[in-house]
Amino acid sequence: MSPKTINRIKVVLVEKSLTSKWLAEKLGKNEATISRWCTNDVQPTLPTIVKIAKLLNVSPRELICE
Repeated sequence: MSPKTINRIKVVLVEKSLTSKWLAEKLGKNEATISRWCTNDVQPTLPTIVKIAKLLNVSPRELICE
């Protein structure tokens, strides 16, 4: 059974033609952390989701799966 997809960070990065490395630099985070968010191994905090949404120019709701 595969892990449940909780966030859409990876999908939105692809839609915007951006990389996880770009996001890591903008947030001042390690690339491994971003990778774990993108694979849904771990989840960013809600304030971090809001920061990511602002950087990607999307609503925070677009980053979270229902």
